Amino acid sequence: MFDFLISSLTLAGIYAMMALGLNLQAGYAGLLNFGHIAFAGLGAYATGIALQAGWPPLAGVAGGMLLAMLLGWCMARLGRKLGSDYWGIATLAIAEILRTVALNEDWLTGGANGISGLSSPFDALGRPWNALAFLIIVAVAAGGLALLCRRLGNGRFGRALRLMREEPQLAACLGYNTSVLKARAVMSGAALTALAGSFYVYYMGFVGPDYMLASETFMLWTMLMIGGLGNTAGVLVGVVLVQAAYALVPFAKDYLHFSSDLAGAMRLGLVGLILLACLLWRSEGLVPERLRKIA
Repeated sequence: MFDFLISSLTLAGIYAMMALGLNLQAGYAGLLNFGHIAFAGLGAYATGIALQAGWPPLAGVAGGMLLAMLLGWCMARLGRKLGSDYWGIATLAIAEILRTVALNEDWLTGGANGISGLSSPFDALGRPWNALAFLIIVAVAAGGLALLCRRLGNGRFGRALRLMREEPQLAACLGYNTSVLKARAVMSGAALTALAGSFYVYYMGFVGPDYMLASETFMLWTMLMIGGLGNTAGVLVGVVLVQAAYALVPFAKDYLHFSSDLAGAMRLGLVGLILLACLLWRSEGLVPERLRKIA
């Protein structure tokens, strides 16, 4: 029970970092990024390759963040010539291309088998202290990034992104370069998500192409829509609710004695019911964004 609780909280913290990165793009800037999980994949693979090669741990983390920011810049440049809906489809295609590359380039990524046997920085502590120490690091990182995102959202950068989202023509008339704002939003979110991908590799000791499935991006979108787009507290609420739904199903499985296949379907169904309820009765999320109004 203790190990399961530690695992659930650790995964919640990692997904919170990914969701915060998506919120910078979708919540503040209104960008429909359907390939967001590609940033986590780059961070994960960069860390896994660095560990396998015997490089310093921080080298892989930094390399993954830089690669994710470069990909974010390329995505933003692509968005200059596409509408928001077409850009969302393009980001999904980019993520699938990267996943296909990771699946087939055995010499670099390990192909379908991925890269396994990776060490964690706290392995020497032994169980369960290694998992507890890692949870503390993840919690501190997620909390610090949440405070940073809230500060950015309430500051000049966040106000500029919201203005661009609500009134793009007015933002351009006021002198804001909307292309630069979009690029900064995507690159900032990419860096946060790549860091979360690195944490995921250190926790699991493995990285594979399944890390970049499109379903992971849509799960992050579900977290944002349940909690509230554009609100840091809402993002965290959405992450907690979705992870709680995922964690409660195994207990129901043991109590009601149904199969593992049915448990997987129940997880998706439960999350879908929560999302549907929010869309029907709280369309702006459980903790909606509060916009400043001029009296």
